[in-house]
Amino acid sequence: MKTIILHSQDLEIAQLVARQVGADIEQRRTHFRFKVSKNINLNVLRQMFKLDFNFAPEHFSFDQAALFVSDMDSTLINIECIDEIADFANLKPQVAAITELAMQGKLDFNASLVQRVALLKGLDVAVLEKVYTQKLQVNPGGQALIGFLQSRHIKSAVVSGGFTYFTDRLARDLGLDYSRANVLQVSNKQLTGKTQGCVINAEAKADFIHELCEKHSLSTNQVIAIGDGANDLAMMKVAGLSISYHAKPIVAKQANISISVGGLDKIIDLFDH
Repeated sequence: MKTIILHSQDLEIAQLVARQVGADIEQRRTHFRFKVSKNINLNVLRQMFKLDFNFAPEHFSFDQAALFVSDMDSTLINIECIDEIADFANLKPQVAAITELAMQGKLDFNASLVQRVALLKGLDVAVLEKVYTQKLQVNPGGQALIGFLQSRHIKSAVVSGGFTYFTDRLARDLGLDYSRANVLQVSNKQLTGKTQGCVINAEAKADFIHELCEKHSLSTNQVIAIGDGANDLAMMKVAGLSISYHAKPIVAKQANISISVGGLDKIIDLFDH
């Protein structure tokens, strides 16, 4: 017996789904559930209703969840920061093309970072402030999700192949417990076209989860990790529950839970079991 979650509050659609899957409707506060014994292809339902459907994870205990780790660019926020920085140098198309290949897993992340950051050489650091205040927004439902996690005393972290200027500020503004990203090198108030210190790539993201688990004496089974690009796959594999958010196909295919229509607050549905 499996439980299908329909991430919607539309009763009319729930009735159509119930007929489609041959199951009774279980109404929850923010969504609907259906218990099914036959094999159901969720992709058919997703296509048919243009909504998010997931199987309730049987291997993960939401009562034990203690740490939520999120990628930043295009997951927790609406932009790829490096692309928007490049926009100020009139290089957005070139940088965005490299970012896209890296996120699809078609380009080595470290090499792509070096390549992209080099294109930013000579830009005034004031550009970072402009990107943060003028372009960056938390994705829909993000604020509600973080508030919910705080109410459950679940620690939260943002980790990014982007830059500490954005992750640290975002963590402060949202009330996240931890942040980690690459450090942009600055000289005479200009970007040098290099980063300093360790590169935060796929492996470093996974290591960050292990580090936080050790710090708080947690098991990785108590961790929820969410991302959208290929460099999130390693940390998603480490976590007890992996979620893809409006993700590249390579990521959506491998995640336990996939949200590709609704906002980040749809994750709250999973806890209402």
